[in-house]
Amino acid sequence: MYFKQLKTLFEEILRVYLTLLKVMVPAIIAVKVLDMFGGTQWLGKMLAPLMQFIGLPEQLGLVWATAMLTNIFTAMVVFVDVTGSLELSVAQVSVVGILILLSHAIPIEGAVAKMVGVSWRITISLKIGGSLLLAALVNWLYTILDYQQQPAVLLWQGEPQQQSMQQWALEQGQLLITIFFIISALIILLRILKKLGLETLLQTLLSPLFKLLDITKDASNITITGITLGLSYGAGLMIAEVKKGNISNKDILLSICFLTLAHSLIEDTLLILMLGADVLAILWIRIVFAVVVVALMARFIALRAAINLTRQTEKH
Repeated sequence: MYFKQLKTLFEEILRVYLTLLKVMVPAIIAVKVLDMFGGTQWLGKMLAPLMQFIGLPEQLGLVWATAMLTNIFTAMVVFVDVTGSLELSVAQVSVVGILILLSHAIPIEGAVAKMVGVSWRITISLKIGGSLLLAALVNWLYTILDYQQQPAVLLWQGEPQQQSMQQWALEQGQLLITIFFIISALIILLRILKKLGLETLLQTLLSPLFKLLDITKDASNITITGITLGLSYGAGLMIAEVKKGNISNKDILLSICFLTLAHSLIEDTLLILMLGADVLAILWIRIVFAVVVVALMARFIALRAAINLTRQTEKH
């Protein structure tokens, strides 16, 4: 009996992991090829003129471009390199931090979101449009209030390092192996929580938030996973539930959209704090922004469904 349960558990873990690999590996390779041909530098130049609209020097366009195509760590290294001759305020670093937090890893996270049914158009709109809108709002608010205008203190130093293809491949391989163990731990943890009844407790404690977002309890635990650990892990766990038919399309859309704007709240926030950002902007204002955006999306979906139902009723 126990052997059969372990076999079923391992098969579920392997199924989720292999599905993630099918999406992540091509995306990782595509990003590397794009970067080798100067894609990041080109995108940085394209984004540079936008920086002045959110109170930032043009040089930081490269930081934003790096975040979009790669990850937070790489963007941090570029940030340190680019800002060596600049004196940025805490407010400005907070604005850059928002751009990094909301729009990082578009190829990988967009591919993972697409895997569970959320279109590239929605992911890109939320990541780029959402980050630019929130960055502009924070810049305006902090400027009007003359808040956090003192020079930022950098708590982290990273130096750009040239990697050989072999080193890069080894690093990516280690990352993918790590993901297997994290996915395994998450699936086992969720099963333990369910057995102990803690799953229901978590759902009850966070029910006001999920009610506001119109996300049902079927997707609540997976959303919590994404909030704490990241969009890819949340979406990865969602794969199995989607295949079982346990989560509605509406829940998938709203959950992934929320995670697109507010995921990995602990680790990612701590990383950006080390650049000298303000926690109010990069954590609390970001959470409020994500809640407002997704709550409005939920109301729009409900309104559209009501209108369609009315039209169908009138036809009959």
